[in-house]
Amino acid sequence: MSRLLICLVLLFAASLSNTFAADAARDGGLKQGDPIGVFYVTKIAGAEDDGVDVEQEICYRCRYGSRPMVMVFARQTDGKLSDLVKQLDAAVSQNEASHLSGFVTLLGEDAGKLKTSATDLAEKTSAKHIPFVVAKESETGPLNYRLSVDAPVTIVVASDSQVVSARTYAADKIDIDAIMADVKSILN
Repeated sequence: MSRLLICLVLLFAASLSNTFAADAARDGGLKQGDPIGVFYVTKIAGAEDDGVDVEQEICYRCRYGSRPMVMVFARQTDGKLSDLVKQLDAAVSQNEASHLSGFVTLLGEDAGKLKTSATDLAEKTSAKHIPFVVAKESETGPLNYRLSVDAPVTIVVASDSQVVSARTYAADKIDIDAIMADVKSILN
């Protein structure tokens, strides 16, 4: 009887979790001033000197703490994404004193394809300071971030553990100048 009760409680909790996640997704995602939450990823490539091994599970958001950071969530790796990553990598390199950090999280259904895409994007961009990762919730991205499943690319710029900007784009429509202006604003 107690096993049945435990199973029922777990099923109820899971259904509530899915309901809250669906409500959050309809909410429209992160907004300026929202706190950035914890989420776990697996490092696939990039940032060879960051002390994190390939295939290691980590919370980069936790590792970076309240420092200024750029989190890129990509369902597609074509278009202007490579150019954005190259500029972010240069910005991280040029702003070591500000502790600017960033990472690219690939999202999708097929973990094998995501790992291949992450490796390919790391090689294509030659990024030295940006890790390429796959989210534990690889299809939706972190539930507490309320990422739109329809957005090919979402960029979250944060500082002091709060969202400064959250922008969504089609991969070929990424406004690199606007994102880099947001990055500059968190460094001043």
